[in-house]
Amino acid sequence: MIDDVLNETEHKMDQTLESVRKELAHIRTGRASVSLLDGVVVSAYGSDMPLNQVATLASPEPALITVKPFDGGLLGDIERAILKADLGINPNNDGKLIRLPIPPLTEERRQQLAKKVNEVAEKGRQAVRSIRRDGNELLKQMEKDGDAPADDCKRALDQVQKLTDDHVGKLDAMAKSKSDEIMED
Repeated sequence: MIDDVLNETEHKMDQTLESVRKELAHIRTGRASVSLLDGVVVSAYGSDMPLNQVATLASPEPALITVKPFDGGLLGDIERAILKADLGINPNNDGKLIRLPIPPLTEERRQQLAKKVNEVAEKGRQAVRSIRRDGNELLKQMEKDGDAPADDCKRALDQVQKLTDDHVGKLDAMAKSKSDEIMED
């Protein structure tokens, strides 16, 4: 039963890490990355679809992303969706392909993006701490109810703290890496 609580706690913390990793991938750096377009949704064929399901995305150069629709009739819809996503990128449509030149970041914009990275990481840290609290409460309740020996619960509480420290460390490392990537010229 204690193992179930520990496994569930670790699983939730891992999910939080993955969620933060995905959110950080959406924050743009000076380099082109097709992951910038992950959140773009296109209205096509009567429904909303992720951009990568209606077009081929590529990054042939460090400062360029290309979007080639599977259906040429969707060019305008894709262009509108990219503009609507407010990525700070202006699409260039040549009738067959949409080019997204990634402009160099200004120092002010770099600082704004680094601040956003820290906000995302802090939300992740808060989520991990919340998961720790929930796990600790379950373990303490098990001890109180007599479902588990006090020594086992104490060891489990220590393990939950180690998991928390490990996951917070990983979040900090991800945030530092992303901030460094943003701040480099």
